[in-house]
Amino acid sequence: MNHRKEPLVTGHTYHIFSRSIGELTIYKNFSDYDRMLELLRYYQNASPPTRYSLSKIPKKTYLPSGKTPTNLVQIICHCLMPNHFHLILKQLLENGISKYMSNVLNGYSRFFNIKYKRKGRLWESVFQNIRIKDEDQLIHLTRYIHLNPTTAYLTEKPENWKYSSYNEYLQRIPEDKCLCKYNDILTINPAEYEKFVLEQIDDQRHLAKIKRLIKLTP
Repeated sequence: MNHRKEPLVTGHTYHIFSRSIGELTIYKNFSDYDRMLELLRYYQNASPPTRYSLSKIPKKTYLPSGKTPTNLVQIICHCLMPNHFHLILKQLLENGISKYMSNVLNGYSRFFNIKYKRKGRLWESVFQNIRIKDEDQLIHLTRYIHLNPTTAYLTEKPENWKYSSYNEYLQRIPEDKCLCKYNDILTINPAEYEKFVLEQIDDQRHLAKIKRLIKLTP
């Protein structure tokens, strides 16, 4: 169990992030990214019927017909990068985020190590967390997260990065395919949100460059 200086409080929302050990590339192809997204979806359920790696159950039939799953967390935003990820999670049950992240990170580690014939730790730490205090902080954080791929020059346009929730915010993904649920927390006008994000691309790249230079300064 990971003991934190400040406990993660049910009903509160957090920025959750983790990086691979030694900045190892942990998503080597599309199927690796897809596997991580599937784990993020699957382990929201507080009582999944079996470990994901053993499951042959279609994603929409985890529980008997007519029953609603009890979720550990609500996923508000996400972005997967080659050697790290960002999530915004609201904790719905006591210890929900810790249990959820343990399942996801351990599940992906098992998958990656078996697939690539590797042993040892995959993640630099269990995960890091920052509590989000208000809606203004939250909306700016979603923009920062959705711009990660353009800031790293992985793509010129954030909508071209398949492994973030940006297109969900622009309502370009069918609702039943969406991983995130944010409408009860954020009011998003897709056209306004797109403008809000795109106008920050150059500034965020500039700030990232300054941070890199500062790290290189003796």
